[in-house]
Amino acid sequence: MGKRPIQFSLQELSGSMGDFGTLLPLAIGYIVVCGLDPAGFLVMMGVANIVSGLVYRLPMPIEPMKALAVVAIAQHWSPSMVHASAFAMGLVWIVLAATGAISWVARLTPTAVVMGIQVTLGILLAAEALRLASASWALAAAGVAVVIVLRQNKYAPAALVLVGGGLVVMAFSGGFQGLAPIEFRLPGLVSFTASEVWQSMLAGGFAQVPLTAANAVIATSALITSYWPEERVGTRKLAFSHGIMNLASPIFGGMPMCHGAGGLVGQYFYGARSAGANIIEGTIEVALGLFFAGSVATLFAGFPQGIVGAMMFMVGLELVKFARHVRAGRELVVLAVTVAVALLTNMAFGFLAGIAVHR
Repeated sequence: MGKRPIQFSLQELSGSMGDFGTLLPLAIGYIVVCGLDPAGFLVMMGVANIVSGLVYRLPMPIEPMKALAVVAIAQHWSPSMVHASAFAMGLVWIVLAATGAISWVARLTPTAVVMGIQVTLGILLAAEALRLASASWALAAAGVAVVIVLRQNKYAPAALVLVGGGLVVMAFSGGFQGLAPIEFRLPGLVSFTASEVWQSMLAGGFAQVPLTAANAVIATSALITSYWPEERVGTRKLAFSHGIMNLASPIFGGMPMCHGAGGLVGQYFYGARSAGANIIEGTIEVALGLFFAGSVATLFAGFPQGIVGAMMFMVGLELVKFARHVRAGRELVVLAVTVAVALLTNMAFGFLAGIAVHR
């Protein structure tokens, strides 16, 4: 690894928008509900994307840690509490990587459990996609048709057409009205307390750790090997990556971030094949944060939900398709238990249940 060329093309640009559907709702919640500064939020996410691309030389998604995001938005956390939770995650993942504990967990995790987590994520994404699509079934259906027809098109990649179409819809529906003037603004330094670091762990951090282990570390490592058989990105390296970016990000206003199987499938599905997708996405995010921080919430909230739902639904289906690799018999039982428990409770419990049944 490390010699793979970085490509810049329409396909890479399209792939850079592949995890757009999962980012958008949580970004709006963090900015509007929790009051995070969009400049820090986007610039740090953009920097993490660019650095990850340069380090891994592969598409490597950067997205919010979902369990923490849901808790933070539901409980209206203050910005300092959100930043503290990111720092807490950084400490946890540095420890798990440095001690080798994450490698031990990965060795104990059967392939059927990993695929069960992928299938669960696909079902959850598809369900959320249908909720978003209900805002405009006609627009969502058109979006799905665009994906089916143009996903392999080199000159008009599906995600690029959909995002462009969404911006056109916004223009005709007045979605660009009331935008703040373009203004250059650097992210500011932020502060948080040790007490907030601990409180964030109790409120959602401890629940987030097994989710990140299953989805963002173990499943992502397995997916990389599936998509690029000649590549090997170990779980320990991914754990260090989580630790470093979450220790650095909150200092300038970032949120808890992770890699993720869903994001990687989204990037690959829509055309990403190299780190070019990360660098393109990161550059866009940095530019938005530096120049459009005052308008980001309005832009994100105004983008047609039907199109977001269409993009997310197709990624969900792609994740569910990983179940076809599981053989009938014991492996299928393990996968079924993992998925069932995960859907009834959460992915952390599903992960543990699958391991228990396999043993």
